Amino acid sequence: MKGLRPIALIPAYKPEAVIVDIALALVRSEKFHKVVVVNNGNGPEYEDIFKTLEEIDGVELFRLYVNLGKGAGLKAGINHILCRFSDAVGVVTMDSDGQHLVEDVIKVATKLIDTPNGLILGSREFKSDVPLRSRFGNLMSRGVMRIVGGLSLRDTMTGLRGIPMAFLAPLLRLKTQGYDFELDMLLKAKADGLVIIEVPIQTVYIDKNESSHFNPFMDSLKIYLVFIRFNLSSLLSVIIDYPIFSALFAMTGNVFASQFVARSCAATVNYYVNKKFVFKSDRSHKAAIAMYLTTWLLMGLLSYGLIQLLHSRLGINIYMAKLFAEGLLYIVGFIVQRELVFTSKD
Repeated sequence: MKGLRPIALIPAYKPEAVIVDIALALVRSEKFHKVVVVNNGNGPEYEDIFKTLEEIDGVELFRLYVNLGKGAGLKAGINHILCRFSDAVGVVTMDSDGQHLVEDVIKVATKLIDTPNGLILGSREFKSDVPLRSRFGNLMSRGVMRIVGGLSLRDTMTGLRGIPMAFLAPLLRLKTQGYDFELDMLLKAKADGLVIIEVPIQTVYIDKNESSHFNPFMDSLKIYLVFIRFNLSSLLSVIIDYPIFSALFAMTGNVFASQFVARSCAATVNYYVNKKFVFKSDRSHKAAIAMYLTTWLLMGLLSYGLIQLLHSRLGINIYMAKLFAEGLLYIVGFIVQRELVFTSKD
């Protein structure tokens, strides 16, 4: 791919003095067209660091007046790069605390040049000598990303990333502003069909990572929102489904007819809520409804079969059997709707 070398982007909030040495080393490596540093709302006590950076030939510095989060700093830098260096192969982002080695930044940049249509992640190994806070944060975000996003990655929190130029503009439309922006980036990459490549890098922690502003619980919790919305949508379906099923079965004694009518009523509401509010899918109704109805039919048949098995063969009360069957298929329904029904494209 012809164009400028990648741009290094460093969003800096309360940076360590080592950022000067890192920026200088990146410029001297000649692997980058420019090193862009974002002064992400820092106070006057950091002014000397940024003045030194500004004096380095090859470093471009600009400032945000207030800090609105790491994601906001990254998006401001991305917007600046799109306006100034739109011919670059992409952007390599990194943290400002000295925990990314220059050779690893260059490794990610090289991989981005070789794979200009992929999202490159500099992935750390979380061994026993890694601070507990960091291991816990990575374990939590990996688990959430696997459940919510269907992505199995070694390091979901890495700030060292090679982002292709074509993927930058879509990232500006993401609403997240903090560390959850980087998690949202992974979900967006998967939704857009972008290949995600992990490149092993060295794990460096300074003072047990005390300088990190990442909150492993709260910042990981933010990507649970998709799953929380799905839970609320499912609860609404249960509120519609279960009383209708109970009333019809009490009147008719027919499990199949009661199940069919109850799920039909609940599914009508569930479809619109999931499409618009849970997965926020822009897929056409024609394609989404066809997939949703197919899923609804198969899940309904599975649920009916389980209810009959539990009630007729095992003697479980019909109402308890329905609750158990629906609960068993709950996670399956979430994954199928996320992966097949409410995707971003037809």
